[in-house]
Amino acid sequence: MQINRIGIAAGLLAAAIALTACGSDKSTSSTGGSSTTGSSSSSGAAGCGKGNLTAEGSTAQQNAMAQWIKDYQTKCGVTVTYNGTGSGAGVSNFIAKQDDFAGSDSALDPTKDEIAKAQTACGSPAVDIPMVVGPIAVAYKVNGVTDLTLTPQVLAKIFLGKITAWNDPAIKAINSSATLPTTKITVFYRSDSSGTTQNFEKYLAANDSTDFTTKPDKDSSKAGFAGQGKTGSQGVQQAIGSTDGAIGYVEWSFAVSGNLNTAKIDNGSGAVDLNADSAGAAVAAAKVASNGGQDLTLKLDYATKAKGAYPIILVTYEIACSKYADSAKGASVKGFLTYTSSDGQASLKDLGYAPLPSEILTKVQATVASIS
Repeated sequence: MQINRIGIAAGLLAAAIALTACGSDKSTSSTGGSSTTGSSSSSGAAGCGKGNLTAEGSTAQQNAMAQWIKDYQTKCGVTVTYNGTGSGAGVSNFIAKQDDFAGSDSALDPTKDEIAKAQTACGSPAVDIPMVVGPIAVAYKVNGVTDLTLTPQVLAKIFLGKITAWNDPAIKAINSSATLPTTKITVFYRSDSSGTTQNFEKYLAANDSTDFTTKPDKDSSKAGFAGQGKTGSQGVQQAIGSTDGAIGYVEWSFAVSGNLNTAKIDNGSGAVDLNADSAGAAVAAAKVASNGGQDLTLKLDYATKAKGAYPIILVTYEIACSKYADSAKGASVKGFLTYTSSDGQASLKDLGYAPLPSEILTKVQATVASIS
């Protein structure tokens, strides 16, 4: 599929510029992500919290956060800073009490004692709150090829270095009408701790236990991927866009803003194009696998064969305390997350995300309302 949404990319750029141009607002980029801050003098508007908020983590939701912070600032005048450092860093620093909430592409992991550590840091149970549906695009750049379908079995072989050329018979078999060149395949993956990596690996593991035999992890080095690691979503995006023969996994919003081609995925029920509706269809079928209380950890079906459902998806969570030691801080977190789970959902489609389906959104709003 050819992504050609210059208007969307321009909108993202305009949002970033607006953040830097608004008084004390600032947007800076550094290795591992960017920091976005919003502030103004109208603090205390109806339905808004008060005081500053700091958060970091998932780069998958970084473009959504930039837009939300800009819009929330206009509405409430509350300072919110989000630094896209990656999911692993976000969770670690939330547990270390360095941030008010964290963004993560994976819920807190009980096998790594993250739930217990977060509860200790909060003085109350922490909650995983789904907030953004971030489809994972399989983005590529192959001269002359703008329509490509891949299966999970072929994807696994490509990323593990078992298929190394674009005219390989396995790729040709599912793209009979395409003129595939002899170009060498160059794989790009995330080198930093990444929930996007873990979700992509979960997809491969759920669909191809023959080739992909490792346990999904945020650390891509454990997967045995061939190719080159890049830091952050932007690093992968830029590498694909500048390399003929490239392929990599990246959140859809970065494929959109980078004007990258994305592959259709065939899980066994026909090729499915990536769009907000096809991603939303997959999330709507997710089950809540709660860790208790108001927690909303979702169990996604990566092996779905539902017609029209795009199967490589992630849901980015906001990880927050259910009850903050500082009640004013709790009110500020609650105010911002109330916005992101209501009015903020309307802007997601234009940014390369999918809004939460109503079945999930109702539960999310109830959990946010319980924060104190």
